[in-house]
Amino acid sequence: MTKTVEKQQSPLWENIKVIIQALLLAVVIRTFLFQPFTIPSGSMMPTLLVGDYIFVNKFAYGFSKYSFPGTFNLFSGRIFGSEPKRGDVVVFRFPPNPSVDYIKRLVGLPGDHIQMIDGVLYINGKPVPKVPDGTFSSDYSLDPGSHIPVYRETLSDGKTYDTLDQIPDGPGDNTREFIVPPGHYFMMGDNRDNSADSRFDVGMVPAENLVGRATMVFFSLGHDTPFSHIWDWPANMRWGRLFKAVQ
Repeated sequence: MTKTVEKQQSPLWENIKVIIQALLLAVVIRTFLFQPFTIPSGSMMPTLLVGDYIFVNKFAYGFSKYSFPGTFNLFSGRIFGSEPKRGDVVVFRFPPNPSVDYIKRLVGLPGDHIQMIDGVLYINGKPVPKVPDGTFSSDYSLDPGSHIPVYRETLSDGKTYDTLDQIPDGPGDNTREFIVPPGHYFMMGDNRDNSADSRFDVGMVPAENLVGRATMVFFSLGHDTPFSHIWDWPANMRWGRLFKAVQ
């Protein structure tokens, strides 16, 4: 009679395997599916606030060399790509320095003519409707504006979102006409008077530089609360922003 001896693995090794599998799964999700980002500035107010933590859909536009950790030049262009839509909130690599991530709203597609005239966005010669939509106050110490006029813009496809107009006749309210070249996009911040975007030094953003589309705010701390100050979370949590879709 033959006895079968089962080899039992130690609980410690089983725990190590579970941890390794979980880490590998996290790496795959972060690299190919969703990546968390923190909003560090007020350029996308009122849509995104300083202290928002968001998920970015990395497969929305396919993948480029900037989709992966590090600076490995694995390939050029995009694979499994799909075209972004006008009005998407997009994370991309800053063209003059691709090691830096930016987040803005895509307003210009390849071939579009983009211009700001008296604070109104013109796309291909037509003004984007802009109507008053209340006021906005910030709890961010470096941009503490209160009762800032909010204007709701509506694109030709029905996409609608709020913008801020802090400074009448600001430096970005009247621009030359920009023509978006093939394979590039024109980006603007919703905080129109406090955003470094395609009107200024960002310039046109190559398709290769797109990282993904912002989809959801999953966590949000106000009043410049550091993430590490867990004891301050209850008082400074923006509860109404948790799991809020990015429009």
